[in-house]
Amino acid sequence: MFERLKKILVEELSLNPDDVTPNSELANDLGVNSLELADLVLVCEDEFGVEFNEDDIHKFITVGDVVEYLEENAQ
Repeated sequence: MFERLKKILVEELSLNPDDVTPNSELANDLGVNSLELADLVLVCEDEFGVEFNEDDIHKFITVGDVVEYLEENAQ
């Protein structure tokens, strides 16, 4: 799951693959802004068949948080 999400982050947001780890903070370490996070959510919904709850999106601090959410909710 992490590798799939990492690939999306690298491709969609033009991030350096070496910078993306489970402990990377989306905003502080990777520079993901709210618009990019919204785009990421849409891509993940399509890729993983998951519908994100808007309240949960605000809880995503690290890449690992997103991975955990996907693992719990993926179909």
